[in-house]
Amino acid sequence: MSTSATKVRNPLSWVPSSYLAEGIPFALVIWVAGTMFKDLGHTDGEITLATASIGIAWSLKPFWAAFLDMFKTKKFFVLLMEVVMALLCCAIAVALPLPNYFQITIAVLWVLAFASATQDICVDGVYITTLDEKGQAKYIGVQGVFWSVGRLFGTALIVYIAGTLKEDYHLSTTAAWSWAMGVSAATLALLAVYHWFMLPTGSIGDRPESIKAAFGTFWEAVVDFFKKDAIWGMLLFVFLYRSSEGLLLIEGPLFLQASPDSGGVGLSLKDKGMIDGTIATVVSLAAGLLGGAFLAKFGLNRRTLIFMALCLNIPHVCFVVLSQLAGPGHQLSFTTVATLVTIEKFGYSFGFVANMLYMMQQISPGRFHMTHYAFANSIMNLTLVPTQMISGPLADHFGYKTYFIIVMFAAIPSILGAMIAPFPRKVEGDQPQGVARH
Repeated sequence: MSTSATKVRNPLSWVPSSYLAEGIPFALVIWVAGTMFKDLGHTDGEITLATASIGIAWSLKPFWAAFLDMFKTKKFFVLLMEVVMALLCCAIAVALPLPNYFQITIAVLWVLAFASATQDICVDGVYITTLDEKGQAKYIGVQGVFWSVGRLFGTALIVYIAGTLKEDYHLSTTAAWSWAMGVSAATLALLAVYHWFMLPTGSIGDRPESIKAAFGTFWEAVVDFFKKDAIWGMLLFVFLYRSSEGLLLIEGPLFLQASPDSGGVGLSLKDKGMIDGTIATVVSLAAGLLGGAFLAKFGLNRRTLIFMALCLNIPHVCFVVLSQLAGPGHQLSFTTVATLVTIEKFGYSFGFVANMLYMMQQISPGRFHMTHYAFANSIMNLTLVPTQMISGPLADHFGYKTYFIIVMFAAIPSILGAMIAPFPRKVEGDQPQGVARH
């Protein structure tokens, strides 16, 4: 039998900070590292092949998710991983001046990714086991928003700091990025201190008595997962929903940073940070909250899921427009770039929450709630790894104008996935519609 956390705090005291702490390391690995390497002179293909492969760490979460409750609490591992990640950011800062910094940094990023994935499992476990279904739906928008804030912390603030140190204080590129990574380390360390006091423990299930018993429990969780009603249809949806997004996650920011002579927009680090850190931040926050409120009001059913999929994918056309306007002799105005990037971020933040709530309410409920949620998250991330890896080589080969048209066609499977997604589990407040319960 599971037992509740001994002290349950107001979710607003820990949900925002927890998902901020999830978003920061993910952003550092997936986006900030790419921006940093681009600034240090590496090609798009080199960057995406090296950094996207690290994303596999988030897809391997199920292989150790079942063991995290064996000896300690979920809260213990959240705190431990935040401290470890702070130290790893310091390690990157120290490594950057070295001749072989690229290889060392990639190796450290791999460890950082595994630490981040472990934190994700336990933060999600605290969320799922502390809040009931009504609470999960109520705060899903807050969860998504502050994960996005963590993303924006990296893509906006950290990038802006590096740009300011370079442009205003005339530090070398290497020194500027070393200081920026130090700020990341300090932030993660402060979050660990805050969570020491504010994060709930989460429920604690029956602990296996040995490693053999833990493997047995893991195998039980695997078998139980694939016995769920309509599991293959649900996994197909999860795999397809972000199919086009993976082509933008790394390559979109690299395109904004690339010089106009190579077909890019040519934003400076400061302008790139300003766009992601001002208007786009406010719009992303509002969109995530609106997405959560929309699902809380109308429920997650097939019609709302299709609508959310359209919101996630249609704004990709903004990058098609930017790529057609950009190029040699075409310096785009700051306002034009900011407006189009902000529209794309609104759609992403609004539509993203549907995927998370679908996994939480349709796939993961049951005896192995936390582990099954990690399984679903891993399938979701699997589609991002190959699409991110090929994004740079495709953009290098076809050029940005053709590449972003390819991205739009890649959105079709995402929308089709939403159209065929099964809803085998009736959630409180849902109404039957037709044959299936939506």
